[in-house]
Amino acid sequence: MKNNRKFLIVGMLTVVLALAACTDSVEESSVALDNEVQNDSNTNLTDRDSASKNTDSIETNNTDTYEQPDTQNIVPNEKDSSSNNTESLKAAYVKKLNDTKIEMEEMRNNPISSSTYALKEIENEIYIVWDSLLNEIYGVLQQQLPKEEMDKLREEQRDWITYRDNSALEASQKYKGGTQEHLEYDIVRNDRTEERCFELVKNYMK
Repeated sequence: MKNNRKFLIVGMLTVVLALAACTDSVEESSVALDNEVQNDSNTNLTDRDSASKNTDSIETNNTDTYEQPDTQNIVPNEKDSSSNNTESLKAAYVKKLNDTKIEMEEMRNNPISSSTYALKEIENEIYIVWDSLLNEIYGVLQQQLPKEEMDKLREEQRDWITYRDNSALEASQKYKGGTQEHLEYDIVRNDRTEERCFELVKNYMK
């Protein structure tokens, strides 16, 4: 009996010690797990803070690099724009006059017939072209020139018309009484009108 009690007591002590050991092991495991979770949480927070700082840094750098230009103080140069427009208008008329001169010379050099009547018809067409251009240029100058300058040009134009007609008449006198008289008058009149177109564009057009 005594031996049985000893064995029973020893067995109970063994069980109690084993249970105590298991409890300590479970508590240690729980503490270790809590520490690991806390460490992971701290690490994530640190990573997030670092990433946030990096993002802020990148945004700041981008803002510095791609700064928007200040366009409020940019004022267009209206004077240059106006100058370019007038220069291009003048250049356009110079080109137009040169092209017209070539066309009129071709008409003169390639008549359908060599008869005086056919040649006079060509000169009549040439006069219509140059006189029309002269009036067109004069109209542009009326818009461009100041009133005082335009008044002077009107007087000059009246004098020029007298000069043109007298030049044509004087040249035609070489053929006075002949079939060439009127043809020569038309040729010189047209030449003077052509010259006047170039003069007005060169000297007055702005």
